[in-house]
Amino acid sequence: MSFTAGFGFALLRLAITLLDLYSLVIIVRALISWVSPDPYNPIVQILVRLTEPVLKPLRRLVPPGKLAGLDLSPMLALLLVQLVRYTIVYSIAGPVPF
Repeated sequence: MSFTAGFGFALLRLAITLLDLYSLVIIVRALISWVSPDPYNPIVQILVRLTEPVLKPLRRLVPPGKLAGLDLSPMLALLLVQLVRYTIVYSIAGPVPF
């Protein structure tokens, strides 16, 4: 394997790992929101800062007020992250047989 191929593979793996970590951050934020977290807690503030740029536009598409207060934005964000992840993988590796 050449250096450029190895470097490209490392960048691809890094991008996939970051997308997986971001999915985990979205899941943790959704789970914490069920227990009324303290908004001044530093962990909660970090989670909000990391996820709000993605969740806020999705809340405009599907407002929680129209669904009896149910916020579907984390689920939509997870679907979008997975769509980006699989698009990257399939564009590089091609379709994988099941």
